[in-house]
Amino acid sequence: PEGEAETTGGVRIHLPIEKNVVKGEIPGPSHPLSEEQRTLTVPFEAKVGKDRVQLVIGGEKITLEPGKYSPWIRLKFSGGMLASVQGIARFLVTETDPHFKLYVSPINIDPDKPALPISHPMAYSVYLAKRYEPYATLGLAEDTWALNEKAIGDQAFLDQAYMNHAERETMFFDALDMRRKGLITCVFDTSDRIQHTFWRYLNTSHPALEGQDRDAYAGQIEDMYERMDKLVGRTASKLSKKDALIVMSDHGFNDFSRGVNLNTWLRDSGYLVLREGASGSADWLEDVDWSKTRAYSMGMVAIFLNLKGREGKGIVDPSDAADLKKEIIEKLAGLKDGPQTAINHVWDRADLYDGPYVKQAPDLTVGFNAGYRASWASVQGKVTPDVIVDNEKAWSGDHCIDPAVVPGILFTSFKHGTDAPRITDVAPTALKLLGADIPRHVEGKPLELH
Repeated sequence: PEGEAETTGGVRIHLPIEKNVVKGEIPGPSHPLSEEQRTLTVPFEAKVGKDRVQLVIGGEKITLEPGKYSPWIRLKFSGGMLASVQGIARFLVTETDPHFKLYVSPINIDPDKPALPISHPMAYSVYLAKRYEPYATLGLAEDTWALNEKAIGDQAFLDQAYMNHAERETMFFDALDMRRKGLITCVFDTSDRIQHTFWRYLNTSHPALEGQDRDAYAGQIEDMYERMDKLVGRTASKLSKKDALIVMSDHGFNDFSRGVNLNTWLRDSGYLVLREGASGSADWLEDVDWSKTRAYSMGMVAIFLNLKGREGKGIVDPSDAADLKKEIIEKLAGLKDGPQTAINHVWDRADLYDGPYVKQAPDLTVGFNAGYRASWASVQGKVTPDVIVDNEKAWSGDHCIDPAVVPGILFTSFKHGTDAPRITDVAPTALKLLGADIPRHVEGKPLELH
């Protein structure tokens, strides 16, 4: 439909349909031997029926039912004898009438024939793919942006998340059943993805629910935690008295209803200046006049000084940096959004970090209050008219805020005498349990075991 191409952050391709047949190409990676970075593609054909769609791709025929994901389908992107790359993707028919809409997941590296190593040893990813089935290999396999831009709906996202979770469980228990001794770790990130995208249903006044059924998916986060609790129970049932179980999250979650554009605040406060005639709408700070700008923001919580000798067009003398940071902290900490506090703290990096890499940290780190986060435009380096705006996206929960309002958790199957354990204590604790030496450079301390 007209206008849809403007709403998506992914790739949306409009194709003609003739006699219920759609033909097109799926874009993949760039040709590895092409100086023009020509995109490799895979052709496909879809015969559209009301109740099912016949997909023909790579010589394979797959029947798709509307609303139901396909299994992983191998896609071979061929650029000649020396330039073939294989990936995998899932397909989902999201609509057949009045328009035919076909969603293709982000293309994952095929673990059976990885284009680059994704495991160590490299054969381990191949072993898992052959022992079971192909599985998601992207770092963030759940397509949160497709949900944000309404390319898929809530149920399709949940289905995708739990399919990926089931794959992770299979691989984890495979390792657990085959173990003799040693350490097994696994990251289950479904809890992260579902809280990011379904937190809006915990806040019935969230802007992202405007015009939607606020009860449609209420309880999804609670349901997710029940599933994760069963996972912990199943794991515990396989352990002996000599085994140790550690369940840890590196952060918690909270509401993200309002976005703060740090670059807009810096502009309004006189620290960031736009080029004459520029609107600030360009990405990645392209509209900034660096000859007059003293501070800028990039990323979720970071503010940098436009420092001489470090930034390419720096104007802030290093001798003035401490005073400038103090000034910004005093003005920005406690920022109000009406009666609400949007920013709890702003920290100087000297008060947060030590070690040989301190200079790579942001000059200032912002601790947003619950309900707030850097706005989407701020993260993109845009300077918008308003400092604080509603967050209308499905990504409605976050943890890139003041750590005090998003604490992580630590559960252990053994007693310990540590009153305030830290995430940095987990690695030395595991080394201690294994009887291994703890390197001197490790920051944390092993938990006192009882």
